[in-house]
Amino acid sequence: MDNALKQEALDLQRELNRHNFLYHTKDDPEISDAEYDRMMVRLLEIEKEFPELSAPDSPTRRVGAALLEAFESAPHSIPMLSLDNAFSDGDMVDFHKRVLRLLKDVPLSYIVEPKMDGVAVELRYEKGLLTRATTRGDGVVGEVITDNVRTIRAIPLRLIATPEVPLPDLLEVRGEVIIKADDFIELNRQRLKKDLSLFANPRNAAAGSLRQLDSRITASRPLSIYVYGTGLCQGIKFDSHGGMLATLQTMGFPVNPLVKQGLSIQQVLSYYRELEAMRHGLAYEIDGMVMKVDDIQYQEELGMKTRSPRWAIAYKFPAEEATTVVNDIIVQVGRTGTLTPVAILEPVAIAGVTVARATLHNADEISRKDVRVGDHVVVIRAGDVIPKVVKVMASRRTGDETPFIMPDTCPVCHSPVLRLADESAIKCINVSCSAQIKERIKHFVSKGAFDVDGLGKKLVEQLVERKVISSFADLFTLEKPELSAMDRMGDKSAVNIVGALKQASTITLPKFVFALGIDHTGENAALLLARQFKTLEGIMAASKINLESIDGMGPKTAAAVHDFFANPDNRQVIDQLLANGVNIMETPEASVTQEIDTAAASPFMGKTVVLTGSMEEMTRSDAKKKLQDLGAKVTSSISSKTDFLVAGASAGSKLTKAQALGVTILDEAQFREMADI
Repeated sequence: MDNALKQEALDLQRELNRHNFLYHTKDDPEISDAEYDRMMVRLLEIEKEFPELSAPDSPTRRVGAALLEAFESAPHSIPMLSLDNAFSDGDMVDFHKRVLRLLKDVPLSYIVEPKMDGVAVELRYEKGLLTRATTRGDGVVGEVITDNVRTIRAIPLRLIATPEVPLPDLLEVRGEVIIKADDFIELNRQRLKKDLSLFANPRNAAAGSLRQLDSRITASRPLSIYVYGTGLCQGIKFDSHGGMLATLQTMGFPVNPLVKQGLSIQQVLSYYRELEAMRHGLAYEIDGMVMKVDDIQYQEELGMKTRSPRWAIAYKFPAEEATTVVNDIIVQVGRTGTLTPVAILEPVAIAGVTVARATLHNADEISRKDVRVGDHVVVIRAGDVIPKVVKVMASRRTGDETPFIMPDTCPVCHSPVLRLADESAIKCINVSCSAQIKERIKHFVSKGAFDVDGLGKKLVEQLVERKVISSFADLFTLEKPELSAMDRMGDKSAVNIVGALKQASTITLPKFVFALGIDHTGENAALLLARQFKTLEGIMAASKINLESIDGMGPKTAAAVHDFFANPDNRQVIDQLLANGVNIMETPEASVTQEIDTAAASPFMGKTVVLTGSMEEMTRSDAKKKLQDLGAKVTSSISSKTDFLVAGASAGSKLTKAQALGVTILDEAQFREMADI
């Protein structure tokens, strides 16, 4: 090989990496895009002829790599925890007081940054070279997306060394991958030209781009990143969070220019208002501000809770709202037969997403808000995610609006419906209702249950509508000819689904119980049952008294579990599942306990909670049911043993007593955030 050619390749690699840094991190390009492209084309020509010249940090790695068959998984050295949320200045001041109390009133300053609405990733560098990139995943284990991340030009493939900061042996850097607003609009415009489905919002587009098995597709997407912290570090130490970010920037990483360091709590609150005011003028979407204790030693002293660090909190922006018209109200049937009214809206843009539907929860909620077809209503995206009708604009009524009446028969199977005592829910009591069957099967194959790859909701609906399957036990008898006969289903996809079902047929006991879709029985309740009874036979044989005695198991959940397994039809389906090859693995108690303590654990698990006042977004009975699903004990009176009071409007004497006893008080928004509603 010609030495001059080898030197040319090295020079091009070095210069292109430098120009990437100048363009994406310094925002100070020295050459035009055309010149950059010319250099890249020349380097590609050389490396194609002499592949041995393609170094791991060559900028040509950004064009994509060979197609993967599937993503591997890798654990995070240090868990990537979520953040606690604040919704008011009072929440932030309370956080500040807790930190001061824990640190014994030391002098304290904060660093703040915009809360990016993107996808969290972790980048692992060994001796300065990018060796692995992972998604956040469940916080403990993420998917390996190294080839895809290499295509993001803002991410250095090799760290920049300086005399002041030598390259560490190991450095894990965490950041938020985003697509900027203008880039998102252009991306959807190009997809529209190609008659492809449009992305709902920049975050979804970024997430979908990172999870491409073909990294060449990722390379075609306008992904960017801002880094915000580190995981495991070996060979380097930081004194402050701000100092860490400054060091990362010198190494080649983009750091958000709106980060501010050295702030008091009052300055933090003032800056929050500045960020909120500039929110819509930014080039990317943000949904709040993150505040962190700046001193790293103090961060270490404060430590972590199960789900979040004690030294950081996210101050969320108020949910954005818009006014629109209710064109219709329809009723959907869920897997337990519950009829849920849904408002069909005149489409309206809220926080960058077009909203055309909003849940109305139940008949009581419609009656309380007096929502009518034809009404002008105020809609918010609660937590910037779930569309909700929060207010009817009665002053704009013309007299042509139509009151809504819940049907007395199921809109799908036309069987009678029933309202249970002490519940707001109205239910279809026909267990053979096709809507219920579809939803039960969708739940059965979902991620927290059997997690069958490729078996999406559209395919499930087809299989039920064409009477190929009538229960989830039938799934494990499916074969290629039946599947390939479905719409948009080729032979290869059919074979893959048969394989995925076979792989999913071996399952842990907690996931199996959760998959059955028993009323009031979420993942936490399933874990408690598995820990208590060890086997499926033990759970099925348990009496109501045995079930109610489980710490954290509410009476409604206990009754639902007992009644489910007492039903001979349900027993028959379970027998069919086992006969069709489902294998329930033995789950050691330690393993179940660990699951409860990590991913599936709820802040309400084992806690005593009292509800008071009227709630805006849900009924008290719905809130009670959710708390019981999460393992809480819901009582009616306040005492020193009460852990939380959820206080709605007009809370009254219970709120006063809770304040006197020092009980933790949650408003509705805080409760919904903690309960992940």
